[in-house]
Amino acid sequence: MLRRLSVIITTALLWQFSCSLTLADSQKPKQPDKFPPSPLEKITPDPLLLPLVDPQKLTPAQLQQLAPQIDQLNEAAAAQLEAGNRVAAFEIWNRELRLRRLYGSLPEVQALSRVGAIAFNQNEREEVQYITQRLQTIQQQTLSQPLIDLQLLRSLGEAYQKVRSPQLALEIYDRVLATVRQQKDTAAIVDTLKTMGEVHLAWFDYPKAAATYQELLSLATANGDHLNEVAYLQQLAYIYEQAKEPQQSINILSKLAKTYVSDNNTTPLPKLKLAIAANYQLLAKENPSLLAEAFKNYQDAYTTAWELQQYVDAGEALQQLIALYRSQGQIDDALQTSQILIEAQTKAGNFYGMMQAYDQMGQIYLERKQNPQALAAFQKGLELAQQLKYDESYFAQQIEKLSKANL
Repeated sequence: MLRRLSVIITTALLWQFSCSLTLADSQKPKQPDKFPPSPLEKITPDPLLLPLVDPQKLTPAQLQQLAPQIDQLNEAAAAQLEAGNRVAAFEIWNRELRLRRLYGSLPEVQALSRVGAIAFNQNEREEVQYITQRLQTIQQQTLSQPLIDLQLLRSLGEAYQKVRSPQLALEIYDRVLATVRQQKDTAAIVDTLKTMGEVHLAWFDYPKAAATYQELLSLATANGDHLNEVAYLQQLAYIYEQAKEPQQSINILSKLAKTYVSDNNTTPLPKLKLAIAANYQLLAKENPSLLAEAFKNYQDAYTTAWELQQYVDAGEALQQLIALYRSQGQIDDALQTSQILIEAQTKAGNFYGMMQAYDQMGQIYLERKQNPQALAAFQKGLELAQQLKYDESYFAQQIEKLSKANL
């Protein structure tokens, strides 16, 4: 009896365990295929081709006759998308893309590029994947050929950009660049490097963007292409600023400043000097001896801007100088510079800047316990605040505090 009971219990436990496994297995989410089969690889003949012979044997005349009907598919898809029928729209576009194969790789890639851009903008992830896969297939076929088709490769690169596949695009442009280097085609080398530089920048790859534009700069300098030399220096200045590389920024900005001086174009100099000074100020955090260069360049920015009557830039340089003087405990220099700042803001017609300058001057006088001078500065600030109808209460409070302190 006990043995029979033991068998029954054991059987029941095994059944329960088996059921638990089955239930657990049934509750596991099934892993779907990452992407279903590509609609671009559909084999079923298209209705437009049914009355015709084998698609592979279409004559040029038949292809020409078919072209307007394929163009109409693109228009029909666009109309469906505009009406909000996204599924229907991309079904039609996929049909168009399958038919574009009949016209060769270049027209197909151009069509893939166009539809790929739409798919990406519409957040159609699977469609973007199908198009990218098809582009890769065409790429493999193209690179297996003995002769490189540069036009097709460039179109592939552009198509990869449209579907936001920068690495695939850059692989193509690397191949193009290698080919045009062999051909010693300087114009094509420059165009390809420009395209690559734009891709690097678009994806915030500043080190590679910098290397690309440095090469472009070298080519422009070697070829005496002064206009582009300036453009590449400007682009490099932007890249190093974004990459937060102050020393590289200084090097490029200094070259740019020399170029402007040699061109007798002094207008951009104040802003360049401001940028150079700001970079020296950053470097001075690690190497305090470079603070002297920051002072020098802010002063150069101020004097150059004043000579050019660029009083806004002069005001910016003076403001930075005041902050530096105060940080170094050079209060007399800060006060003298504040007086010049007020004059610069007056000449610029910047009433808000004048108000801020008087406030700053008042704060410096307060630090020195020179209350009468501070009071006079805050009163000037209040007059401007009343004209601007801005921060009146702040200046009134400062004046009230000082008035009580003097009682």
